[in-house]
Amino acid sequence: MGKLTGKIAVITGSDSGIGQAMATAFAREGADVAVTWHTDEKGAQATAERVREAGGRCIVCQLDVTNEASVKALFEAVDAQLGAPHILVNDAGIGKSKAFTELTLDEFDQVLKTDLYGPFLCAREFVTRRQSEGGGGKLLNITSVHDAIPSPKNVAYGAAKGGLLLMTRSLAMELAPMKINVNAIAPGLIRTPMTMERVDDPKKREEEMPRIPWHRPGKPEEVAELALYLVSPESDYVTGQDFVIDGGLEMNWGQGA
Repeated sequence: MGKLTGKIAVITGSDSGIGQAMATAFAREGADVAVTWHTDEKGAQATAERVREAGGRCIVCQLDVTNEASVKALFEAVDAQLGAPHILVNDAGIGKSKAFTELTLDEFDQVLKTDLYGPFLCAREFVTRRQSEGGGGKLLNITSVHDAIPSPKNVAYGAAKGGLLLMTRSLAMELAPMKINVNAIAPGLIRTPMTMERVDDPKKREEEMPRIPWHRPGKPEEVAELALYLVSPESDYVTGQDFVIDGGLEMNWGQGA
């Protein structure tokens, strides 16, 4: 028996990177998984194959987290094909590195809608279903070290991730009577398709790695193992927390002042 035997998990953005690693880890522990993709269907199918190889049932759905109808359709598909979900991980997200005065309203809006509205819409569908099932469940939001650390030219991303952290804590309090755990993971620099260009560039590595006490980027699988704990019964007394996994990066905030 795995830690998640009999559980059904919805993981947004599970077509690559951290989301793909979480889907694999959850299936290894007995979960059935709903894999979602926005533009990378091939990646989502690769994730689904990993889930099935690990012994889990799997469905693959295209999802636009900014679209209320798309989110609703996802959860209806999960209900019909797998059953009411016990676990939701809000992993889908985007960034936009751009000087503040050059940032358009549409660009700001797109980041906020993806990284903040999306988790809201998915969480609302998830919680509604957990209410119908009598409560219980695990809601996990993937934020970033930038939910606390400011980053120049990333105003939209910081606003979204900071908001997601406070949403996490607010929901943790509101949903505690229903015994729904709500937590966040705040990754630092993790080697994913979104960051590969940075971490694989020798010049950028030379510039950035000294800022990380562990002197390397993290692996998606390392984040997945933390996520596995937070969606398993072992974390039943943990809620409203933000777990930083960054090789010590956040400790360097203010060093040399």
